[in-house]
Order: sequence, then structure tokens, then C-alpha cells
Amino acid sequence: MPLFCFPYCLTKQIWLSVLTRTNWQFGKTDINLCMLSVSYDGIAFPVLWKMLAKRGNSNCEERIALIKRFVKLFGKECIEAVVADREFIGNEWFSFLQAQAIPFHIRIKDNMWFTKPDGERMKMSWILQGCRPGEVYHHPKMLYLDNTLGYVSGMKIKNGEYLILVSYNKQQQAMLNYKQRWQIETMFKAFKTKGFNIEDTHLSDIDRIDKLIAVVSIAFTWAYKVGIYVHQNMKPIVIKKHKRKAHSFFKYGLKFITNALLVGFDQLLTLINVLSCT
Repeated sequence: MPLFCFPYCLTKQIWLSVLTRTNWQFGKTDINLCMLSVSYDGIAFPVLWKMLAKRGNSNCEERIALIKRFVKLFGKECIEAVVADREFIGNEWFSFLQAQAIPFHIRIKDNMWFTKPDGERMKMSWILQGCRPGEVYHHPKMLYLDNTLGYVSGMKIKNGEYLILVSYNKQQQAMLNYKQRWQIETMFKAFKTKGFNIEDTHLSDIDRIDKLIAVVSIAFTWAYKVGIYVHQNMKPIVIKKHKRKAHSFFKYGLKFITNALLVGFDQLLTLINVLSCT
């Protein structure tokens, strides 16, 4: 399946790249999608993706193809770091990122073994057992995970699990950068139940779903930018007593676009122009 890219008018030139996968099922058809997004101003924007004609996770070749496509379009210097969850591990994958000098912070499984340069083997969970929940630990020396030499950080989560990250460099930023991975969950909610309800589509052909994702990505970006525009130039979003906005920029923009489609042609033209503005 082809890779698609939608160029965004973002002012930031260095992006945290979030790699993730989402899936849903329509009838007996599995809709499975590996996506590379960029984190920008508190939310993730889809940039490149690949429809997976199978169930389960992407393989190393598919992930590498996404990264190579991103580098070809935007340049390697635009990647602050790649962050990903436990699905996106593997010696070949880590080795590729290191060979390309692409920083990464990727979560690994709790039970994985590390090897010290002197040959001693260990699990990071052994050290984290003695830490308080939420206390971040950075191992002072680089460790081997299979054949990959990298920095390791971790912390104990309140539910008893451990959050363990392998990094190529910038170890002190590992937890802060990985935390931004959750922004893509906000984006997926907008794609699904909190916005466009893409899971309700009756499409089952992979190529057609691929095109639908492209259209929804454009619509999502448009709604977000309209939300910012309306907030700054027309009607500010109400701030509630708990000091949070009553609406996200996405929901605010989607509301104004919907209203403009129904009653305001002149206003719709203004909102269309917002999409092309930097």
C-alpha cells in the first residue's frame, strides 16, 4: 500500500515524532493502521501512515519505510526524537534509528534483560522496585538490549507496572518526551468517537479507507486551526472554574465549521482560508 503525506503549515521546525498503531473492525474486516504523527502545541497531527493488510503490529520494514519517507520529505534535522510504545521494539529497528542518528525514546517490556558492558545481566525492574511511584530513575551507564547499546530510564507506575524507556541520547528528556505520546490518543478520539466517528464507515476496501484517512486528516487539521483562529479573533473559548478551556481547539473549530456550512457562506470562505495560513 502507498504511503501518504499531508503537509502542514506549522511554524515549528523541529517535531517530536510519534509512532503508533490503531485498529478497528467492520464486520469481518480488520482495519489496521500504522501512523507517524508530529506533536505540536499539545496535540498530535497525522503526517504519514500505512494501511496494514493484516492483524497485529507493523514489522520493522514498514516502520523504517515511514521514517525514511518522513526524512525524504522534511529532512532528518526536523526530528527531535521518535517516541513509541512497547509494540515498536526490536534490534533491527533500534539499530536502524541509531545508524541514522535519529534520537528515540521507546518503551520496552518490563521483563526484558539488559547486559552491562562487563557482561553482567540485569532487569531494570529490579532497580525500580526500590523507587517510589512516579520517581524517575536514569541508569548512569549505557546498557545493551540485545545488540543495541543505549540509555535506560524508568519509573514505577501507581498500578504496579513499570515504565521503562530505551533512548539513543538525551536521556534526561526521555520521560518528558514520552509523555507527549499520549497526544496521539487525543487525535484518535477526534477521528473516532469524539469527532468524525470514522469507525462507523461501511468501507472495507483498504485503498478506499486509506483515502478516507487522508480526508479526515485534512478535516482534523482544518478544525484545529479554525478553533485557534476563532478563539484568537472572534470569540474566545470560555475558561471554566477549574481553569481549563470549555472546549478543545478541535471541538471549537468543528463547531464553527458545522455552523458555517449550515448558515454562513461568507464565514465559511474565511474559515477555508484559515487552512492555508501559517
